[in-house]
Amino acid sequence: MEAVGLMVFWNNRRVLVTGHTGFKGAWLSLWLRHLGASVCGVALEPDLTPGLLKQFGLQGEIQHSIQDIRDAAALKTLVNDVAPEIVLHLAAQPLVRRSYREPTDTWKTNVFGTINLMEALRSLRHPVVAVMVTTDKVYQNREWGYAYREVDPVGGHDPYSSSKAAAEIAVESWRNSFFGDGADAAIATSRAGNVIGGGDFAEDRIIPDIIRSLQGGKTIAVRNPQATRPWQHVLESLSGYLTLAERMHHAQSDKDVDRLRQLCSAWNFGPLPEANRTVEEVVETALKHWPGSWQDQSQSAAVHEATFLGLAIDKSTRGLNWYPRWSFDKTIQMTIDWYRKVAEGECPRSLALEQIREYECSSSL
Repeated sequence: MEAVGLMVFWNNRRVLVTGHTGFKGAWLSLWLRHLGASVCGVALEPDLTPGLLKQFGLQGEIQHSIQDIRDAAALKTLVNDVAPEIVLHLAAQPLVRRSYREPTDTWKTNVFGTINLMEALRSLRHPVVAVMVTTDKVYQNREWGYAYREVDPVGGHDPYSSSKAAAEIAVESWRNSFFGDGADAAIATSRAGNVIGGGDFAEDRIIPDIIRSLQGGKTIAVRNPQATRPWQHVLESLSGYLTLAERMHHAQSDKDVDRLRQLCSAWNFGPLPEANRTVEEVVETALKHWPGSWQDQSQSAAVHEATFLGLAIDKSTRGLNWYPRWSFDKTIQMTIDWYRKVAEGECPRSLALEQIREYECSSSL
């Protein structure tokens, strides 16, 4: 992922980003604009004000469409108007605990929203590449001490996880049924780890919970301190999506059917095993960069959450030459630094672009 090569490929590329008003979508849109891409974003209004997209000052730089992906007709019209070369599908209801409160809406968005997008892609009259983002939680979690591989069974205990597993099944079905060898529409899925970074203020996520408590001078309440997750900076997962989309586009353009068939599959983008850490370690490391205190409130956890979850990334390292670039400590440092500096009055966009440039120049671990 050399910076010059990225800019050569993405410059003036027509890219549709669904979910661009969300945490990952805003970072992705900013990175794509930094690379010179022509970006159209489609999403609901952000849950929080002012929202990261607005903090990044992107609303006037991209085609900004507020629209529900559950509206199949409107989405099809937008896709045909934009005529994207590459689609990066991030729009979702992404919160486990909310999915218990809103299970039907979670499934409608995550499963039927994905199906609506694929149906819209079927109507295009030119080749297109699509990376459908799901989650590390699609795996049928057996709470074992092994990292999950792309060939392991998908499942899901909670409505969020199961909806993303169902989206994976839908993508495979549509790919096999309607998109053939990928010449017209090449579609892959991507499963990232627990993504963190500056600008996430969602409910029931550990980093936003830490920041809200620190900003308010309160003790951080940690509901599941021994839960282990594959923590990674948002730029790590986004670099995986960009790498996969680029490889797919080249294979499609070269009419390399065998290579395209390999690429049109599921891909894990996670950290190295050293970043599989407990929530307690995340909190303790964060407090090295922004002093405060925390307390164990595991007894107050009201819903099921997995204890251990890890991702095997051998397929991505071998098949895409993609490797993580930032260690666990670096990831926490960059995340907390962004929040702390923004709280001190620095520009959110400038800080994010500074981190993007540093990431582009970083070597693989």
